[in-house]
Amino acid sequence: MNKIEMIMPKMGESIMEGTILKWLKKEGDYIKEDESVLEVATDKVDTEIPSTCSGKISQLLVKEGDIVNVGAPIALIESDEVNNEVSQENSFADTLENNIENLKEDLKPDPTPTPTPENKIKENLKSNNFFSPLVLNIASRENISISDLEKIIGTGENNRITKYDLLKYLEDKNLEVPTNTQSLPEEIILKEGEEIIETDRVRKIISERMVESKRISAHVTSFVEADITDVFNARKKIKDKFLEKNRFPLSFNPVFISCVSKALQEYPLMNISFKNNKIIKKNYINIGIAVALEDDNLIVPVLKDCDKLSFMEMAEKSNVLINNARNNNLSPDDLDGGTFTISNVGSFGNIMGTPIILQPQVGILAIGSIRKTPSVIETSKGDEIGIRNKLYLSHSYDHRIIDGAIGGKFAQKVAENIENFDLLSDIEL
Repeated sequence: MNKIEMIMPKMGESIMEGTILKWLKKEGDYIKEDESVLEVATDKVDTEIPSTCSGKISQLLVKEGDIVNVGAPIALIESDEVNNEVSQENSFADTLENNIENLKEDLKPDPTPTPTPENKIKENLKSNNFFSPLVLNIASRENISISDLEKIIGTGENNRITKYDLLKYLEDKNLEVPTNTQSLPEEIILKEGEEIIETDRVRKIISERMVESKRISAHVTSFVEADITDVFNARKKIKDKFLEKNRFPLSFNPVFISCVSKALQEYPLMNISFKNNKIIKKNYINIGIAVALEDDNLIVPVLKDCDKLSFMEMAEKSNVLINNARNNNLSPDDLDGGTFTISNVGSFGNIMGTPIILQPQVGILAIGSIRKTPSVIETSKGDEIGIRNKLYLSHSYDHRIIDGAIGGKFAQKVAENIENFDLLSDIEL
């Protein structure tokens, strides 16, 4: 009987840890390979983790509520299977422990250590506290020493410091606090007719991200108007036949995604990341689609490789992605790797908005509601007044790296693409 360590799997490029939400199995239960064993929450999505083998759960190594690093063991499974890869995983903890011991022996005092992630890991080994790799990376980026980290009061399991504790610490450091005055939470005194509603975990994460983005990026928003009459009429003409043939509705979303994708190809500087004063050019276009959930929270699944998709592929894949978001069926990979984001504020009846950039992207486009508008139309007989279907595009961009000329021209290009979009030629019925 082999004892196999089940480890916390990698759940996306930027995800370093997860919170154990709920064990779906208990010690002594027999499980099959790929059967869901537990639910894990990351800062992007809640997901079920499947077993890597069949066998009996002999021990659960972490509790519900624990924050666990990617690669750390979370359970022991007794299995009859023989697997060299699994055997390598079994030695993970022993190898890590030996490496830590070797590092401890090799450590020498450095009067002026360079604040790199490697040096912070060495300091971490000498500290009485444990800090996760994610916390150490943020601390290194912000030049926070281990001694300063030890002063932060953690809200995680066993008073561990979480990413949100560190971000709150950084936010507080930027506030001007009067001398000899201790910063304490303001006491809430309820008046008659008032009540407190606790914010849920998703709302807290969104709040942290939005505040962080406004702190990082210099937000500027440009507005343009687009005439969507031709697309509107074409969709109205074919939407019933489209639904009957394809078994999903034809929305305006794939039109907007296609128009943005084409504009990004013409303005590649809008399809970048900006980190540590470095421009990271992306040779692929992954567009995030902001989706409102039933609880009024927001999630942004990512449609990958939009520049390589046909319109029908874009329509089908975006429909699946949006439905999975609303039904809580997204995987961590569905939320990772976005290069630009679209937010359809028109679905709430809003005519325009000023969206906040999703870091480390440099732009986000809000699409307003479609309205019938009296407009001046140029004809062969001269100018005439006609009824047109129009909408506003609101393009927020990072003014640290994107000037108004590019930000404005990009929005205008999206509007031009919408106005010239030939929906009927892209669909076979």
